[in-house]
Amino acid sequence: MKKFNIRKVLDGLTAASSSSSSATAQPGTPRENEVVQETLQSEHFQLCKTVRHGFPYQPCSMAFDPVQKILAVGTQTGALRLFGGAGVECYCQHESGSAVIQLQFLINEGALVSALADDSIHLWNLRQKIPAILHSLKFNRERITYCHLPFQSKWLYIGSERGNIHIVNVESFTLSGYVIMWNKAIELSSKTHPGPVVHISDNPMDEGKLLIGFECGVVVLWDLKSKKADFRYSYDEAIHSVAWHHEGKQFVCSHSDGTLTTWNIRAPAKPAQIITPHGKQPKDGKKPEPCKPILKVEYKTTRAGDPFMVLSGGLSYDTVGRRACLTVMHGKSTAVLEMDYPIVDFLTLCETPYPSDFQEPYAVVVLLEKDLVVIDLGQIGYPIFESPYPLAIHESPVTCCEYFADCPSELIPALYSVGSRQKRQGYSKKEWPISGGNWGQGSQTYPEIIITGHADGSIKFWDASGLMLQVLYKLKTAKVFERARGKEEKPNTDIVDEDPFAIQTLFWCPESRMLCVAGVSAHVIIYRFSKQEVTTEVVQLLEVRMQCEFSEVDSPDLGGEQTPTQPASAAPSSPQETEPPNQLSAGTNSSEGPRDNIPCLQVRSSPLKQSPGYQVELVVQLVWVSGEPPQQITSLAVNSPSGLVVFGNSNGLAVVDYEQKTLLLNMAISELYSPSDPYQKQPCSPRKPRQPSGGLCDSNDGSNNSEDRCKSPTSGSTSPCNSDDERKQNFIEKVKFKSRRFSKTVANDFAKMSRKISSSGEQKPELDGKDNAFTRSRSSSVTSIDRESREVISSFYFCESFPRKSDSLISPCLLVGTTQGSVMTAALSLPPGADHKPQQPVSFASCGTLVRLKGGILTMALLDAAGTLLPPSYEPWYDPNASDEEKEKVRRRRPASPPSSQEGQDTQFAVLCSEKQAKVVAMPSQTSIYKHNITESSFVLRADVVQMAGSYCLACFCANGHIMTLSLPSLRPLLDVNYLPLTDMRIARTFCFSNLGQALYMTSPTEIQRITYSQETCDNLQEMLSELFTPVETPEAPNRGFFKGLFGGGAQSLDREDLFGETASGKASRSLAQHIPGPGSMEGMKGAASGVVGDLARARVALDERGQKLGELDERTAAMMASADSFSKHAHNMMVKYKDKKWYQL
Repeated sequence: MKKFNIRKVLDGLTAASSSSSSATAQPGTPRENEVVQETLQSEHFQLCKTVRHGFPYQPCSMAFDPVQKILAVGTQTGALRLFGGAGVECYCQHESGSAVIQLQFLINEGALVSALADDSIHLWNLRQKIPAILHSLKFNRERITYCHLPFQSKWLYIGSERGNIHIVNVESFTLSGYVIMWNKAIELSSKTHPGPVVHISDNPMDEGKLLIGFECGVVVLWDLKSKKADFRYSYDEAIHSVAWHHEGKQFVCSHSDGTLTTWNIRAPAKPAQIITPHGKQPKDGKKPEPCKPILKVEYKTTRAGDPFMVLSGGLSYDTVGRRACLTVMHGKSTAVLEMDYPIVDFLTLCETPYPSDFQEPYAVVVLLEKDLVVIDLGQIGYPIFESPYPLAIHESPVTCCEYFADCPSELIPALYSVGSRQKRQGYSKKEWPISGGNWGQGSQTYPEIIITGHADGSIKFWDASGLMLQVLYKLKTAKVFERARGKEEKPNTDIVDEDPFAIQTLFWCPESRMLCVAGVSAHVIIYRFSKQEVTTEVVQLLEVRMQCEFSEVDSPDLGGEQTPTQPASAAPSSPQETEPPNQLSAGTNSSEGPRDNIPCLQVRSSPLKQSPGYQVELVVQLVWVSGEPPQQITSLAVNSPSGLVVFGNSNGLAVVDYEQKTLLLNMAISELYSPSDPYQKQPCSPRKPRQPSGGLCDSNDGSNNSEDRCKSPTSGSTSPCNSDDERKQNFIEKVKFKSRRFSKTVANDFAKMSRKISSSGEQKPELDGKDNAFTRSRSSSVTSIDRESREVISSFYFCESFPRKSDSLISPCLLVGTTQGSVMTAALSLPPGADHKPQQPVSFASCGTLVRLKGGILTMALLDAAGTLLPPSYEPWYDPNASDEEKEKVRRRRPASPPSSQEGQDTQFAVLCSEKQAKVVAMPSQTSIYKHNITESSFVLRADVVQMAGSYCLACFCANGHIMTLSLPSLRPLLDVNYLPLTDMRIARTFCFSNLGQALYMTSPTEIQRITYSQETCDNLQEMLSELFTPVETPEAPNRGFFKGLFGGGAQSLDREDLFGETASGKASRSLAQHIPGPGSMEGMKGAASGVVGDLARARVALDERGQKLGELDERTAAMMASADSFSKHAHNMMVKYKDKKWYQL
């Protein structure tokens, strides 16, 4: 595991004078600091990786230990993933990052050999919880193509691209002088170079016979003792793989023309059998039509029946578009098993590790490009095993992620009970065969839940407790919408060509179990959790018209006196009330005018059967306004006691009562500012009236009244944009063209990146409108510097605080953060009692700006006078489908307002964090008492107020890779580690912090990386991690039997030490390969098993180190001998030159 040099920050030391306490702090600031006793110190923090979950990204090789029952998978980025039983997973990484082309277990030894594309081989020690490299060997003049390590042997055969075979001692990782040269192996059997070595294996019955397969189609049976070829087998087609029969008398080759050739070892003239498993057999006896290459074949025997022949590839060329298949041939039956993804590799799992015994295959592990499948060979129909690993994270691409540590204890059982009914049927009844290792026993006992949102609209809840990951429940949000059956039926009001249901952001309250989801098609769905199944006849729908605001030059017809914002309600409308969207062609105006009051998706009109779990309460959709599509929702929050959900975008915010199904408020961002607010934005400069804005017009002018902003199917509106049909058509086609190549779910992220990179004051009014369409296009372009001047709502926070500076009583309020750094407050007037009636609506009153920060607001929180977090109020969960009596038992009345604060004394602290800085503001005086400039050159991507060691801190992740924590409320730096530079927008979109020092992010499209910034968790990590190696007795070798022993018919052993040792074969060329001692050489021995094995391992290391020193001495001695020999030759030449000359001739 990578170790980090953590820069501990001394307590009380500020980063710089600019990042210290605010210079404008009042004289009472020291008194405030004394009141809040902070307990967090820098010693509580340390950063390290913990565990990686998910399917290995871009896998390319695989190996299995049949005794330890551990599976290893190598990837194209040099990663190693090891899997055992449930909860037994491990990740390690080669430093070079080269692809892992082959893996070989030292069976039941707790070690693994990896061969990389950079022509290096490495020995991994698996006897410790965090595997480490013991030795490495880097080849300089040969390219590695194939490796083979016989069972219970310490000599590794390495085939090269030149066709040579080298032999490595895996104990010392030194090369043997024994080399099999390609020209010696083939001699005159081929007139040309045979190509790379594609296969090496020893005869199961005679370890002295080595079978070598060359790419050109030549196979050589090499006698190791006599150092010559016994037989050579030649075929016209290239070889991809070779497999032995366990008796060692036959072998099978797979070829590039889709044929399998079976050879008797003593009959090299021609194959004993040639078959084309998927070729059409002509009636006239001609050769079958060629098929696709058979990439791999395995030949496994059974005692009681016919052998199994398993192969990948070989399909007929006329099967265009057919999915990849695995073929299982057993006796006269042939089963073709279709796979969802291309096959990377497969292995047949057998009962015995001995190649000379009946193999008794029981399963096939198939490694696909995006999945791992294990097939049961022992049951009819070859069912698959149910995987215990969380390999389906990427079933649909992850678009957002949230992490909740220390959840209510009853949540995981509740989610599991409803999720267990969703499991697929038809799995094998047997236990998962990859069952090695031991699950780690850590001290962490608190429940953890991870929620992932996906591109297909699904949401998955995962149990992440104890460094494990297991899916609990899956919710499909797309079920509430109609699905287009064909291209002609596809709704043309979609603002994306694909993934219209993708999850943009979500809000989940663990205590009330309320779930609110925002999708990329400008829709919000509110869910309640229920244990009872219901059938919803009509899905409750509320359509909201959030209209752009234009300057007077752009929209002269919308002029008039401003109407103050009043609470407005809109009755729920059914989908039938809306004009069918497919009556309008995309990007054009119909005869009735621009598209208006039409949502992007159509809610289903048929009854919806809702299983136990999360059930739809209300669907809210933003509608098209005068030909302009709705803007994506950028933030949302739920307040369960009042039954409110608030969401916002670049146009403003809307508040919906999901219990009464009404729209309470719909206001522009400019209306949140008070008239005298110094931060209020002035009206924007006029734009070209014919330029299509794509719905991204500035929200500055409040001329449109609340009636225009609320949904009304009959309300008319004058189009603010007078662009002609041709320009709009070109614009829509441009968006669609971009949308075919990129995911819309990351479009906002690209725009967000561009907003930070571009200078805040730079304006580019000449930008074409099509470049501003990132909120609905799937464009990858770093869009819209013009967006920098547009204010977008970025965060919400429901709380009970002091909305106004003059307030002395705590009351419900809403904090609103924007991308311009403004934090504004709005006071909520809630009716008494838990159930508010429609005639007693919730009213809002904007209280102006609380404070202004640099950069967009990311997170907001509230602390009490003692520095303890004041979480938003919530309503305890109750089953919405239960009886009224049961509901009343659970639902509590709204508590009375807390007592008023003492005059002149602040009783709360508002913690506010933006992309550039953090501030702590005292309430109700609204005095900024602490300020910390987090970064100047970069920007913060994610910030959360988290619980840590019984206290609270602010955790931040910056785009430059730094992870920082700040104490609360004084904002003292406690941790600053340069961990992970932002290399992919996926990391920015999925990184999240949680309580108790936990965090995670999507490190690849298929994998979640969990990290910890807690010193306590780092100290206990060894106990929490699983063990890969467990002491297991090696199975007994097969009994040779009396007659086989008498007549020599059994397996013949070979003393490889006599052949490959330095005494017999000499030394290998020193320039051929370079030995590199691994970083885990000594660490690995500390983690080795105790007893004789551990002692032997330590002795081997000591001998290896001694041998290395002797080798250096040997090199110096050889250099001296060479110098002496040169001097002797020179002296001899001088003597010969002057031997016959007289002294006077000199």
